[in-house]
Amino acid sequence: MVLSASGALAKPNSTAKIVTYNPALAPVGASITANLTPDDHSTVATLMVTGLLPNRGYAVHAHTKACGATGEAAGPHYQDRIDPAATPQAPSSNPEYANPRNEIWLDVHTNAEGSGTSRVTVPFTFTDRTPESIVVHEAMTTATGPGHAGQAGARVACLTLSRQ
Repeated sequence: MVLSASGALAKPNSTAKIVTYNPALAPVGASITANLTPDDHSTVATLMVTGLLPNRGYAVHAHTKACGATGEAAGPHYQDRIDPAATPQAPSSNPEYANPRNEIWLDVHTNAEGSGTSRVTVPFTFTDRTPESIVVHEAMTTATGPGHAGQAGARVACLTLSRQ
């Protein structure tokens, strides 16, 4: 099962599936495409962006819930092996769980025109649960240190994934 989303960022509303929460960092009309394609024992995730701020990094992750009126609606990062110590009030920051082999991190850096691509392969496929969204964060890269692993700042845009 392929998970994907594609379209232009809009302000949050009751029907938008691709939204910006911070138009200063993720302008209305910027285009984002994400695909998560499982293979035998891995998943290839790709991200393509146009119209974001030029020459800037963005931390990007798969999340557990669909986009909503606020960035928090998307829930925590999707993890293949769920951190048992994580709670809704204290998401996982343990590098044993919050890492690019157990989560889907698609950090991207834009060029002078505000376009960029990212591609990663993670060593897992989806079974009874899947990520529901891709969230773009304000940080230029995802933190990796103990106690901060996976942190990326405020959520600036979100894409609700569809099953294909």
